[in-house]
Amino acid sequence: MSAKSVFKVGFLSMIAATGLFVASIGFAADAHTTSKFEGVKANSGTATHARSGNTDTLTWSDEFKIPETPAPHWQVVDTKGHVYLLNRLAIKGDKQNRTIALPAYINDVAKVQIWCAFAEVLLGEASFSKPIMTASGERMQSDSMAMSR
Repeated sequence: MSAKSVFKVGFLSMIAATGLFVASIGFAADAHTTSKFEGVKANSGTATHARSGNTDTLTWSDEFKIPETPAPHWQVVDTKGHVYLLNRLAIKGDKQNRTIALPAYINDVAKVQIWCAFAEVLLGEASFSKPIMTASGERMQSDSMAMSR
């Protein structure tokens, strides 16, 4: 192999590696994971936010254990302090709401909580390092910017 060929192969390999690195940074920027759940009963695992199209979802990690209480639910808190009670963690039998879709009326999420709807007690919570803007929140923000023009 000539020196020119070796140079071409090395140069193309370097470009490919740079492309993969940039792509992985872009992918990592889309992943939003909370701190570890901490509380009276929920003390393990994290929640991860993801978006597919206009649907925002939350999923708990493999380390998360559903608290042994009568009615543990997903609950989120937005940046204005509004609290939204969502789906129950466990459903009939051994089925689980491991991943939930956030309703369109939630514009951002600052904290994810585990709430016992039966005893009305906070079982644990985890925060995002910075609030997550949902797809509906982004639409609302762009609509208000368009109206102000």
